[in-house]
Amino acid sequence: MALNSIDAKMLSKMFLAGAKNLEVKKEWINELNVFPVPDGDTGTNMTMTIMAAAKEVATMDDADMTTLCKAISSGSLRGARGNSGVILSQLLRGFTKVVKEYDEITLPVFAAAFEKAVETAYKAVMKPKEGTILTVAKGASDKAKELAEAGCEDLSEYFNEIIKHADYVLSQTPEMLPVLKQAGVVDSGGQGLMEVMKGAYDAFLGKEIDFTVETPTVSVNTAALDDGFSDEDIKFGYCTEFIIMLNRQFNIKHEMDFKAYLESIGDSIVVVADDDIVKVHVHTNDPGMAIQKALKYGQLSNMKIDNMRLEHQEKVIKMNEKATESAPAVSNEPRKDVGFVTVAAGDGISEIFKSLGVDHVISGGQTMNPSTEDIVSAISMVNADTVFVLPNNKNIIMAANQAQYLLEDKNVVVIPTKTIAQGITAVINFVPDMDVSENESVMCEEITRVKTGEVTYAVRDTQIDDKEIKQGDYMGIGDAGILAVGPQMNDVVYSMVDEMIDEDSELITVYYGEEITEEAAQEICDTISEKNDSCDVELQYGGQPIYYYIISVE
Repeated sequence: MALNSIDAKMLSKMFLAGAKNLEVKKEWINELNVFPVPDGDTGTNMTMTIMAAAKEVATMDDADMTTLCKAISSGSLRGARGNSGVILSQLLRGFTKVVKEYDEITLPVFAAAFEKAVETAYKAVMKPKEGTILTVAKGASDKAKELAEAGCEDLSEYFNEIIKHADYVLSQTPEMLPVLKQAGVVDSGGQGLMEVMKGAYDAFLGKEIDFTVETPTVSVNTAALDDGFSDEDIKFGYCTEFIIMLNRQFNIKHEMDFKAYLESIGDSIVVVADDDIVKVHVHTNDPGMAIQKALKYGQLSNMKIDNMRLEHQEKVIKMNEKATESAPAVSNEPRKDVGFVTVAAGDGISEIFKSLGVDHVISGGQTMNPSTEDIVSAISMVNADTVFVLPNNKNIIMAANQAQYLLEDKNVVVIPTKTIAQGITAVINFVPDMDVSENESVMCEEITRVKTGEVTYAVRDTQIDDKEIKQGDYMGIGDAGILAVGPQMNDVVYSMVDEMIDEDSELITVYYGEEITEEAAQEICDTISEKNDSCDVELQYGGQPIYYYIISVE
């Protein structure tokens, strides 16, 4: 018998199966990345994005369509990492915007949801490029609309035909992007989307699938404390729990603002929002402040406040330290006009940014793109009216832009820095006496004057930019492609710098990574200086992973 609609329970199974299938295939998808650098990229980012939502969905019992869609949309939005992850979150957001209005999803509703998903994702990308995940999604949407208009009624046939067509579109991506054709691969983001769709279809067909998703647990340990543990170690003395019965809107923006406020007065924070209620847990020295803030959103019930210091003394209860992760508090310094948040990997580079006045450095970069929620949390910790965000990686800019729209109490300005060198240049060119828009304009202009080269190694054989690359070769990667390849690291460094230098170059800065000794780096600098006597050459310890050297030319 043909099935012509699905309910929330089936959609939940399909979503979890899609997420699990992507998770299983993530390493293979990483291998499809055109650049053979040793980082987790598309597969990892897409998996972490969808699993953030899957963890929320997995905890739901008999959720209705609205609640399910909210979990999928908000979970993927907060967990979005990298360009591919942000685009996937927008596809899910657009899809759920349509289906949340229905108890049963019929074939025409699916067609409208596919169309809305593609529309939402394309809007999120400033300059959409064909031959990517967007193209595959659009192909699926076009087929969904075509089948619906042709009168298709069987959802099994419907999904099968959509997947077949989307697979064909994916196979054509190398014809749309020459870099894919040269490397002999299809688009990795498009492949990731296909794995989500195929996993969901398997669940629809009733195939046996492990829907288990690891979820964080929150519990209270009522065992006695170790003798060596003192009540002085309890930073926040009152374990405070309550439920907010909502009487006003509590969207993802409100949820993040509320969490940020709780982080400023305590730790061990858990905020779980449903349509009508919000479950709250916090350790704080002033429960009244948490309660007062919560009352803005509705009435309170199931209130419980425990004096943990007293109960420790009585050896009655303690909070399991593994229950929740402690979050850093908002700065207690006076509010200022302007602050900075940046993304960087490497203790040396982090110290450079801090010495330049950056308020918060998010640990991450090419090897680990921070999520939208990571960036929102960092911004929330900066006590300033305007916060400049420096992503320092082209794969983080979209997540930073997404975070920008989730905060209303601060003016967030994203400077689209694509490299560490651009980020440092942006901060250096900030002028306190100028207004925000003037500084934004100056910083955006100045980062275009910086050339960046990065030296790493190839993890597989490939061909890019007409260069034959062998596994284990060193690569010098510039702003627009690979500048040098070879078996000797120093030769690659010198060749890369030669490609970056022009008659206007004045300053060369070398940041050496965690695997490079200062002596080896100094030798590199001396040689570069000898070959370019018209330029000043500076050496800085970066401590960055993956990249042996990051070199800027200005």
